[in-house]
Amino acid sequence: MTRLDLTGLITRPAQVWGGIRLVPLVRAEPLPGLRLHRRIYEGYGDGARHGEVEVGPGTRYVSYIPHGFVADWSGDGSQAAAYGTQLGVGDDDGHGHGHGGGRGDGEGHGQRHGDRPDPYDRSDPYDRSGPYDRLDPYDRPGLRPETVPVRRHHRMVRRARAGKGGKGLSHAAAATRCRFLPLHLALEGYLSLHFGGPSIAWDEWSQQAVRQGLSPRAEDAYLGLGVRGLTDALRVFEIHPGQCGVMVYTSDSLAAAFVVPHPDDYRALHPTLVEDLYGELVHQYAFFGAPVAEFEARIRDGRHLETLADLRAAARAQERVWSETHEAVLARELLSTSYSFERVYRRGSYELHRFLPPFHRDRQEQHIGELISDHKGRTAYLKTFRLSDAQIRRGHLLTRLADHDWHLGRTAEALGATYDELVRRIRAAGFESLVNTHAVARRSAGRAAGHPDVGTAGGTTGHPEHPEHPEQATGRASPRDAAETKET
Repeated sequence: MTRLDLTGLITRPAQVWGGIRLVPLVRAEPLPGLRLHRRIYEGYGDGARHGEVEVGPGTRYVSYIPHGFVADWSGDGSQAAAYGTQLGVGDDDGHGHGHGGGRGDGEGHGQRHGDRPDPYDRSDPYDRSGPYDRLDPYDRPGLRPETVPVRRHHRMVRRARAGKGGKGLSHAAAATRCRFLPLHLALEGYLSLHFGGPSIAWDEWSQQAVRQGLSPRAEDAYLGLGVRGLTDALRVFEIHPGQCGVMVYTSDSLAAAFVVPHPDDYRALHPTLVEDLYGELVHQYAFFGAPVAEFEARIRDGRHLETLADLRAAARAQERVWSETHEAVLARELLSTSYSFERVYRRGSYELHRFLPPFHRDRQEQHIGELISDHKGRTAYLKTFRLSDAQIRRGHLLTRLADHDWHLGRTAEALGATYDELVRRIRAAGFESLVNTHAVARRSAGRAAGHPDVGTAGGTTGHPEHPEHPEQATGRASPRDAAETKET
């Protein structure tokens, strides 16, 4: 599986509210054997819902996490969990105090880091200079930042646990359900991209790069409440009969895709779209973009329109034209891109994956996300997050560095850039703390002087295990094994 398959989902005419376009996705028949439900995470004291997830030994993911989704594989919709139901003792047990990774000005802030303090984070999570400071959870008398409550989760995906003493789920019900954190599963996958850092300790990399890898890593995102017009559009427009998904566009640029297996699931989860995270580009398009054109179907009068059946056939032909235009134009980048998928959970004939794009610089629109597919490859659940241009550049740079064992000289040659230009790109991407400034300056000076131990692109010569100058490169194991990085 390399591409998204929306077989069985029918595109209905778009609904427009200013610069927001909602494209309903309808199923002729719901997918059997799978249901999705929402689990609400209420805040503690001040109503804040910042979450911290243990994704591995010494590694945590911190973000604004308002809810989780419960996947039910029992196949019996009548036995599904009710809206907001708790799944029993221990599923998401424990809560504590610490710094959440969210912002109250309309931004959510996902962060992946180890247990060490973060001396490189210069962001101010309590800044109220943004236009959405009414959402500030810290605007309470006597509430200090160090006392912001944080809910702690044990895993991104967790099998439901049976309750004890007659409380919670039975063992049979718990065996058919799991809880996962929607969208954060995909965001954590992006943040963990080559999280272990250099696999070889080239002397251009700092001690932080050698010992800690990319820890910490942080990315910014906006809440749906901060995307102009989205709340009103979701509130005003009708939900179609059989609707199991929606594609959200801002200024006719795809912001997110959301698909569920059953129409009842969509009706229950439709409001969660305003609590999802959206990329910076999506926020900018919605705020600065002009209103988009509404969908209009025009049927010309003629001799072939003599009965209501003829008129109905002409209307359906217009719907088919819209559906084909949508897939060929508006959703083309999402559906035509080849993704790398990672399976994180399997139950019965369904599998839960998260996916990453190829990070090609020639594609302006790239998405990360997660999906549940059946044994035929059909999409039962899908949620995507559009990356900003800066996030694509960071992913592209990390991927190319990893492809060349983090050797700056070989990476620069592959990118068609000079050594100094590659260093500038690394710093511009926010990874300046990973670079050993003195070693880079020494290499740049040696290259300018034509020193024999410097390659054409400014890197060391010789194989890393047998360098001509042992002090320039030493082989070492990665601080985190690649398989462990995927697991975390």
